[in-house]
Amino acid sequence: MALLVWLESLPLAIWVHESPSVWAQPTVLTLHTMGMGVLVGASWMLDLRLLGIGRNIPLSSFSWVFRAVMVGLIVNLVTGILLFAGRATLWGTAFPFLVKMLLVVASAATLMPLRSYVLNSDPNQREVSGRARLLAIASIATWSGAITAGRLLAYLVAG
Repeated sequence: MALLVWLESLPLAIWVHESPSVWAQPTVLTLHTMGMGVLVGASWMLDLRLLGIGRNIPLSSFSWVFRAVMVGLIVNLVTGILLFAGRATLWGTAFPFLVKMLLVVASAATLMPLRSYVLNSDPNQREVSGRARLLAIASIATWSGAITAGRLLAYLVAG
């Protein structure tokens, strides 16, 4: 708990959380939302392709997804830390936040084998393995859960 109290007392955390400036929490939250849109949107594009939408498009055409995912992940990591720091003692022990973090880690974990699968695919490969399809389903489910848990923070955790 001491670490959470220290984090919450940092000047940057106080500014993001308490400043009336549009550059504080509104901007950080907007960037977090945009980063999530890029991260999850790109991930879902690949997931939907793996599940059969656009079967005529070679898997190698989706190599760009991982650069977009990395940009979204970096944006969300930075903005997420800034948002968390302002309410560290509240969110650090809140069940929905812990569920969200678990689901984000699970979602990111699905991307690693999918990245390898796509980047090692034949340039004209269109067929998808059963394992890749299962990972795509897991990705969609875990990203959906992470987004839902994150949104529920506003309603289930006072502050």
